Formats: sequence, structure tokens, C-alpha cells
Amino acid sequence: MKTPGPKANILKASPQLKSSLEAVGKIEHFPPAYVLFHEEGESAGVYLVRKGKVLMSVENLPKLNRTFSASSLLGLPSSFTGRPYSLTAVTVTERDVVHVPREEFFQLMRERPDLCREATDMLGHEVTFIQAALVERHRQLVKAS
Repeated sequence: MKTPGPKANILKASPQLKSSLEAVGKIEHFPPAYVLFHEEGESAGVYLVRKGKVLMSVENLPKLNRTFSASSLLGLPSSFTGRPYSLTAVTVTERDVVHVPREEFFQLMRERPDLCREATDMLGHEVTFIQAALVERHRQLVKAS
């Protein structure tokens, strides 16, 4: 399986998922450099970027740093598992987002299996990307030893 590159937006929501999240979530506006969620922070649901850009990063793993723009759905792994966020999301520019708390997100996923399938497919692509970056980092560490 080919792994998406860092420029690929594997978290882009379809128009159907986007409109459904907008219907159940709350639109919020944030200035640049605002921390939307922090690595190891408690899961507060998913965030759909409507306007602007968001940098997703992991401390000490720059290979995982990526910038996401409109229609990107952030916070999926934590929302599905209930575990803390594994990444930090910081606004790069002013942005508008739709915040969907975890319970409302789950309700939507229960009511719309088609959208649940899309979200779990996005989750699978994200996990594949992260695993590939970690393997590459491990190879570099071994090579440097």
C-alpha cells in the first residue's frame, strides 16, 4: 500500500460529512497561533476546518508535521478511542472551525453509517501515515547508530 505524502490531505471530509458536522456542531473563530488541542490533552471531539490553516504536529517528530486547510477533519483518533490527543493542533492563520463534541460526533456516526464509514476510512489513512513516519524515523535512528 502506498503511503500518502505529507502534502496529501487524507483528512478531507466529503461535502455530505462536512454539511452533517456543520449541522450538529458549533462554529468557532480562532486567531493565529491558537492551540485547538494539545498532545496528551483530553479528547473534546472533532474539529472541521471551515476557513484558514491548522498545523498538526507531534513533539520531537517533525516528520509528522502537516498543515491542513478547509474541509479537514481533525481529532478523529482521539474521538474514536476516547484517549488523549496524540497530536497538537495550532492555527497557522485566522480560522473558522466547527467543533463537534465527542458525544454528538458518535450520535451522528450511529445515525449515518455511510458517514461513519467515511470517517473510519480517514482514520485508517491517518494511522497508516503515522506508522510509516515512525518506521522511517526508526530507520534513520538505526542508520545514525
